[in-house]
Formats: sequence, structure tokens, C-alpha cells
Amino acid sequence: MKRVTIQEIAEFSGVSKYAVSRALSGKSGVSAQTREMIIKAAGQLGYFKETGNPYSARNSQSGTDEETTPRSGAILVLFPNVRYQNKDSVYWGPVFNGISSRLNQRGADILTLTEPSSDHMFSLLNPKAISGIITIGSVSTQVLLDIKRLNIPVVMVDHQDLAFHSDTVFTDNLYCMREMMIKLVSKGFKNFQFVGNINDAQSFYERWLGFRSVLVDHKLEQQQIPELIGPEIENVHITIPRVIAVNELPEVFVCANDTTAMFVIEALRGQGISVPEQVQVTGFDNTDNTQPILATVDVNKELIGMRAADQLLWRMANPHSNCEKLLIQAQVIFRDVGMFNSQKE
Repeated sequence: MKRVTIQEIAEFSGVSKYAVSRALSGKSGVSAQTREMIIKAAGQLGYFKETGNPYSARNSQSGTDEETTPRSGAILVLFPNVRYQNKDSVYWGPVFNGISSRLNQRGADILTLTEPSSDHMFSLLNPKAISGIITIGSVSTQVLLDIKRLNIPVVMVDHQDLAFHSDTVFTDNLYCMREMMIKLVSKGFKNFQFVGNINDAQSFYERWLGFRSVLVDHKLEQQQIPELIGPEIENVHITIPRVIAVNELPEVFVCANDTTAMFVIEALRGQGISVPEQVQVTGFDNTDNTQPILATVDVNKELIGMRAADQLLWRMANPHSNCEKLLIQAQVIFRDVGMFNSQKE
């Protein structure tokens, strides 16, 4: 395949060739936001794609390349510098516990790191002392490219990037959302709105796809309100009142996760709208049982972490096999939301 050119990236991104060249070379002259956008565009077009398997040795026949020699050292667990993605999170904390418990069982040393805001984060570390990396949640493309240059086995949890091919571990978001939506439709609900920034995380986007696919399957045509699936929704308490003031209230707000569902319920109550009497709200991940969330998906977070550790150890022993995407099934839960009102009385 012909190599992707800087001109093609510039046209795709809507910027100049100069900006693309500066961004890809890591030089100054473009903003951090523009640099990230250009790098993502380059990844989508296949600019960073290597020929063959990304873990393959350069000279596997002779076996003399240093990539064929198993690494020794600690396992690095990388937390992005993003709010909520830390060890204290009700979601990411159990994922990390699963990783650490499995690696402890295997006698592996663990090193944790929060992604620094500065470039070239691995200038802080000795790459030769790292045998593998597990990333947790959304990681910037620039950091992934820094990791790529190290040729260290990587497993990403709940994230993937076209600029960086590696093993990944996800909840089966699309299947689980489809299962929940089908049950909602079977209960007679027909009018839905999805809530959550679908560009914020790969899992949110997959849940959105599962949501949409069921509507298509059951010929339930409706107009998704754009503000509810874009960056505006990050400020739920402003966006929800503005949206419901000019749009019909749906029967169900289908939220990207339980945290979003909690914020939506609070915003609706602030406008005098009762949940669940006037509208139903669903979530995902099963991290909140204090709110009248009609349905959620019970994600086994510790299992996700354990399987990520298993996959990394397997990858370290099998560096030349194709990349894999591991999907973990989860259980859809429906609740008797009427009990929340009875508890208040």
C-alpha cells in the first residue's frame, strides 16, 4: 500500500502541510489541541501503520534482533491524566485491583504512573526496566506513539487507537447495550434519547452503536438530540434544562454510564421532573445503587483487570502473534425503581 502523505493528512485535517509536518515531527508551532487532532487524523489514515505484526522481530529468522529477547523488569500500569480515571474511582479502582492482584499472584513487580502533562513521559523512566505496560482508560495518541517507539508489549483496557495497534480488553459494550435496549423495547418503551459524549471513550461509542442498532432493528425512528451526545453534555446541569425546554421529554434517557445517569436524574429533578414517574433513566457499569436507575449493566471490573494482566503475560511470552481484542460479557440488571420513592416516604 502506498504510504500516506503529509498532503493527504493536511487535506483530511483541514490544516496546512506546515502544521502537519510540525505536529508529526514533535516541533513547536502548533497548539497541543491541533497537534492531537493531526496525530489522530494521521492514525486514522494509516500513517503510523507498520507492515506486518507490530510485535514481530526485525530479523526473526536469525533471532539476533534484541526484540526477540524477552524483557525483564516491572509491569507499568499507566493511568491517563484525565478526571475520574484513577485508583479512587468506583470504576477504575476495581479494575486496577484486578490487575494488581493477578500480577501479585504471578510474582510480578508493579509500577504505577499517572500520565504527565508534559511531552515524552518516558524520559522519566528507564525503558529497559519495564517488561510490559497496561494502560487504563483513554490515553492520548501522543503518549501511545511514545510507547510505540519502546517496542514494549502493551495491553490497553477500555481504549484503542488507530495509530497504535495492541491487545485490548473491553466489556462487550455493544452486545450488552443491545440486550438492555431489546428488553426496554419489549417492555413497551418506544421513545429514547442517548446521553453521553460518544467521543469521550471507545466504550461510550460502542454503547451508542448498540443503542442505535436496536432502534434500527425495531424501526423506531426518532431524532437524537445532538447536544446529548456531544461535549456539551459534560455540563449536564446546564445542557439538560436547555434541551428539555425545547424538546419533547423521551420515555427513557439511556445514559452512557451510571455516573451520567446520576447527573441526569439530578438535573431533571432540578427542573421539577420526577424520576421515575415522568421519565425513566438507565445507566451502565453498575456503580450507583442509590438512584432510581431503571436498568444498568453489572460490569465485573476486577475481572477486566485480571484478564488484562493475563493477556499481557501471554503477550510477553508470545510476542509475534497477532493483536487480540478480548471482550468480557456482563449482566443486564433491571430494578424496581418504585422502591426508591417508598424509601423517601
